[in-house]
Amino acid sequence: MRLGQVIGRVTLSIGEESYRAGRFLLVQPLASNQIAAARPWTLAYGNSIVVYDRLGAGTGDLIGYVEGREAGFPFPQPTPVDAYNCALVDAVSYKPPKVHEEGH
Repeated sequence: MRLGQVIGRVTLSIGEESYRAGRFLLVQPLASNQIAAARPWTLAYGNSIVVYDRLGAGTGDLIGYVEGREAGFPFPQPTPVDAYNCALVDAVSYKPPKVHEEGH
């Protein structure tokens, strides 16, 4: 699972029937150094992904999502989806590990 911030929504004029219960979100993945920093995060341009959502996440929310084969597991039938929102994250407590210099 990875963490990302919802930065928008994707609107479809026509969608596959298996997608009717949810919606698509535009999500900016977060790196560990961003997660360790306080909100609001500085987001890099050009790295956003589309994530299918049934949990009701909105713009600005922090979510946990899975990609690849695991993204299709929540669907009863095989469904072409690259990323799936599996968690709405309330808070993150993260302290990066200290980097030890050799010889110290």
